[in-house]
Amino acid sequence: MKRLIALRGATCCRNDTDDIAARVVALYDELLARNQLCEPDIVSLIFSVTRDLDAMNPAAALRHAGRAGNLALFAVQEAEVRDSRLERTLRVLMHCYMDDELMPCHVYQNGAEILRPDRSKNT
Repeated sequence: MKRLIALRGATCCRNDTDDIAARVVALYDELLARNQLCEPDIVSLIFSVTRDLDAMNPAAALRHAGRAGNLALFAVQEAEVRDSRLERTLRVLMHCYMDDELMPCHVYQNGAEILRPDRSKNT
C-alpha cells in the first residue's frame, strides 16, 4: 500500500544555467533513488530559489533534461528573512506516493546540508 507524502530537498549552486540545470537534475535523481520512486509516483514538485538565482527556472531545467515531462511543476522565489537565508539555494518540495514500509529520505546537497543537519546525515 502507498501513502501520500512530502519530501524535502535543497542544494546550493552557482547562478549560471549549466550549474542550476546540473544541480536540479542531481537533486531530483537522488530524491527518486533514495526513496525508491519512479516518476508515476510523483504528484507535483514545488521549487523555490533564493533571489540571487535568476539564470534559469529550476522547473524548466528539469524539463529540458528530459525529466518530469508529465508532472505538475511550479517555481517561486524564496521568502527573504533577515539573517536566516543561505545564499544561492534551490529548494524542492516533492509530493509523491511511497510504499508504507519505507521511511522518507530527504536530500540536502552541495552545502545545503546546514539547513537541516537532522535530515542530512545520509547525504
